[in-house]
Amino acid sequence: MSTIAFIGLGNMGSPMAENLLTAGYSLQVFDLDSSATQSVEQHGAKVFSSIEQVVQGADVVITMLPAGQHVRAVYLGKSGLLNLVSNNTFLIDSSTIDPESARVVAFEASAKGLDFVDAPVSGGVAGAKAATLTFIVGGTDSGFDKAKSVLQHMGKNVFHAGKAGDGQMAKICNNLLLGILMSGTCEALNLGIENGLDPKVLSDIMLQSSGRNWALELYNPCPGVMDNVPSSNQFQPGFMSKLMLKDLGLGMDAAAQSQSAIPMGALARNLYAMHNANGNEQLDFSSLFEFYQRQQKS
Repeated sequence: MSTIAFIGLGNMGSPMAENLLTAGYSLQVFDLDSSATQSVEQHGAKVFSSIEQVVQGADVVITMLPAGQHVRAVYLGKSGLLNLVSNNTFLIDSSTIDPESARVVAFEASAKGLDFVDAPVSGGVAGAKAATLTFIVGGTDSGFDKAKSVLQHMGKNVFHAGKAGDGQMAKICNNLLLGILMSGTCEALNLGIENGLDPKVLSDIMLQSSGRNWALELYNPCPGVMDNVPSSNQFQPGFMSKLMLKDLGLGMDAAAQSQSAIPMGALARNLYAMHNANGNEQLDFSSLFEFYQRQQKS
């Protein structure tokens, strides 16, 4: 089985890496925060203290990084991955970033004869742990085929969105809709509660009616309505509110470049900006429900 270097072991990266170990891959890992590597090391991964070291001998490199500037810094420049890996190394970036950064890295990789795909994920920490993530791949047909052979061990669905950067664009569209849906679900549930309805009964009604959506079905934001979701665990993430704000910001940037109208996305972004400004950045994005609750109390 191939050797994989995994760079970036946060809330998502760590369980993803563990699933690769379960699948039988030899895994080499690196993270700037050495404590982030402890779990995968216990499961059999080899920990390295630098990017230069971790990619040595790797057939595949997977990166899971916070933002576009980090991806560019890791891949590009004299000390970037593109100058560190061997000629036959396959590169997968599963960060959620701006499409242009993905396109730039793909172009520079191609110029060096390297295969690179952007493959952002959807499914949150629960999906990462259960290996049920959705991967949205941008790149060549051959790159997609190679990526799928690896990504299928960490996810249930692997889609080919199109050319380089299209994986990121599709992910941005998905999370724009997710932010809008969660905002609307919080708003509707709070309206019902303020007018005397039981949120569990209201949720059941909407689940069998035209308001049905993913948040109601799998991620109810009202505490106590659904078990095993962040709202019933003090809104521990999950998917942090600060990451939803970041993704909605990526949607705003993309809309500005294409001059697309996204009024609902803009409103959702503003709601999350206000919510995060009250100290909720580290809470799950479903904690926006508490924003509506606070408006009632104020």
